[in-house]
Amino acid sequence: MRTQMRIRLKRKIEKLNDQLLALGARVEENVKLAVRALERRDAEAATKVIDGDAEIDRLEVDLEEECLEILALHQPVAVDLRHIIATLKINKDLERASDLAVNISETAVHLSAHPKADIPNDYFVMAQKVDGMLKKSLDSFVNLSVQAAHQVLAEDDEVDWMKHKLHKDFEEKLTKGSGSIPSLIHIFLVSRHLERIADLATNIAEEVIYMITGEIIRHGKRSAE
Repeated sequence: MRTQMRIRLKRKIEKLNDQLLALGARVEENVKLAVRALERRDAEAATKVIDGDAEIDRLEVDLEEECLEILALHQPVAVDLRHIIATLKINKDLERASDLAVNISETAVHLSAHPKADIPNDYFVMAQKVDGMLKKSLDSFVNLSVQAAHQVLAEDDEVDWMKHKLHKDFEEKLTKGSGSIPSLIHIFLVSRHLERIADLATNIAEEVIYMITGEIIRHGKRSAE
């Protein structure tokens, strides 16, 4: 009986993994599409991201319900319990990253009507870095790699520095009165959305480390790898 319960639990967790990875792939693609829509001033592509967010929300709710059902029916312990708790948190982080992709897409829609508004290339360099962090955080989950997760943590400071530089550039443009103020604000907010996605990728990496090792790494408590 106990062996059968263990086999059922293992299958349930494998299903959770598949659901989480499917959600992660959708979110990663939405982030890429949102940035591409911004770069090309493509309102149609941006609208696809915005309209597709409801499906992301549905997947997130479905996965949360699966996790709660496993907790209630199987009462997992030790590694299995950590795995499900981490999955719950990663699930929420991915849903939030999708919301931020929607925010970037809304900026793309705005700028599609203002073709003269210049977007510095530094925004797209930052976006590429953030996309890499998100992908690496999900890869660390797939491969159960503490090393990859720690690499994500290390890269977060670089993204923070990029955002700080873009903030300074934004303030200088406002002071000089160069460009449309509404467009400048929309563009600058993209850096905040990207920084937040990087933070969420960092959260995912922290949850992977917790899932594998049981070590809680938050609030600046990070061990070097």
